[in-house]
Amino acid sequence: MSGHSKWATTKHKKAVIDAKRAKSFAKLIKNIEVAARMGGPDLAGNPGLELAVTKAKKTSVPNDNIDRAIKRGAGLTGEVVDYTEIMYEARGPQGSALLIECLTDNKNRAASEVRLAISRNGGTIADPGSVSYLFTRKGVVSLPKNGLSEDDILMAVLEAGAEEVKDSGENWEIHSEPGDLQAIRDALTEAGIEYESDEAEFVPSMEVQLDLDGAKKFMKLVDALEDLDDVQNVYTNADMSEDVQAALDAE
Repeated sequence: MSGHSKWATTKHKKAVIDAKRAKSFAKLIKNIEVAARMGGPDLAGNPGLELAVTKAKKTSVPNDNIDRAIKRGAGLTGEVVDYTEIMYEARGPQGSALLIECLTDNKNRAASEVRLAISRNGGTIADPGSVSYLFTRKGVVSLPKNGLSEDDILMAVLEAGAEEVKDSGENWEIHSEPGDLQAIRDALTEAGIEYESDEAEFVPSMEVQLDLDGAKKFMKLVDALEDLDDVQNVYTNADMSEDVQAALDAE
């Protein structure tokens, strides 16, 4: 899941790692194909493709897979890659909100599978616009604390367009406008600060605290959605206290 490191941490501890890794590979490959289709196979002349390839390499996607995806997306293999982006809105336990971002070559299949996963796991499909207004598109860079203070991070990235630095538990999160992501990455690199991820995400304007029962139901719902091949990202305003997180981790 994107957009909340607490959930990501909990999921990492509970996930079957190999299956999640294969799913992650598939999503990254799809992003490469789309970028190559839109801007061609030349990394130097296609910033979107260069970024998609960098992310894939950071996640250890094999170079052969990356090269094949570039050629397939650019139409050099004779295959046709035609994906459509779709966003679904849903409500989860205790009034939580979810945005489900899909990239699919079959809109009917995606709609059917997403609706089924939501209805079978305690969620409800929301009307368009009834959930999305709770979120704003932001650039989000996540980095391990490693002894760095909030002021250390701000000093490095403020002039690059950073709007705020948030404490998200084990990590710092830098929020910015999506268009400033590259400048912030460059500023961190120049300052010798390593970061874990950098994405344009949907960030909630306010969060909903879940109790343990709600958190369990929420995890089941998100797991079902993220298991779908067409689902690229799930964003949420759900949050949990440290006590709830500890209780989830202990199970």
